[in-house]
Amino acid sequence: MKNDPGNNTAAATVAADKPLLEIEQVTLQYKTTDFLVTATQQVSFKVYPSDRYILLGPSGCGKSTLLKAIGGYLQPSHGKIRLKGVEVTQPGPDRMMVFQEFDQLLPWKTVRQNVEFALHASGRLHGAQARERAAYYIDKVGLSKFIDSYPHTLSGGMKQRVSIARGMAMEPDVLLMDEPFAALDALTRRKMQDELLRLWDDTRFTVLFVTHSIEEAIKIGTRILLLSPHPGQVRAELNSIPPELMGTASQAELETRINDMLFAH
Repeated sequence: MKNDPGNNTAAATVAADKPLLEIEQVTLQYKTTDFLVTATQQVSFKVYPSDRYILLGPSGCGKSTLLKAIGGYLQPSHGKIRLKGVEVTQPGPDRMMVFQEFDQLLPWKTVRQNVEFALHASGRLHGAQARERAAYYIDKVGLSKFIDSYPHTLSGGMKQRVSIARGMAMEPDVLLMDEPFAALDALTRRKMQDELLRLWDDTRFTVLFVTHSIEEAIKIGTRILLLSPHPGQVRAELNSIPPELMGTASQAELETRINDMLFAH
């Protein structure tokens, strides 16, 4: 391949010392039949190019709601969300989401066609260019041998890799991942974590990753934002978790400290 389809990401136009994504005092609320629910309260943080930024907190703290707002599917009741300095007001191909459910593929389309679909629907690429881009990212997630397979023939982990390839093929400014491995068994989940890190090391894309697993946050994140129980408020931001901690007594101590910070009164 003469031209590397993965080298022209929009995020590359943002200086590494300038924030790519800014969340400023964001409060998110939604209505139920009986109540007005506050999901997050005055949350602020910044994501820089090539960050593996983790939103970590217990279930119900507003992590997924916040990710949807960053995706443009929900407007803040207070505060601003800016991508490359421009306020986010609606969904766009510069923010692609990978969800927890791994059955998010079109069952009547092959792996290649599923990845191409987003390119066609957004108008970004068509024809041979879309096929080339799809094949490139399918190869990146290690599924070239299954490029013409249909979703029902794939395992859960393989389906999730197709979803990641589909998101990355759009070459978004930031890939939004909402507990993408939570529905997988423990062994497959660890394998997918390793593959995500390998893929990041190869392409250095920017990822905003939601999880309620402290172990997963430490393994995947370069920076971790701790959110309190409902409503989600910032407890702390942890930077530069040393990789040598993984699997050591020090990691266990760190997990305990993080847990204590999350649930402190």
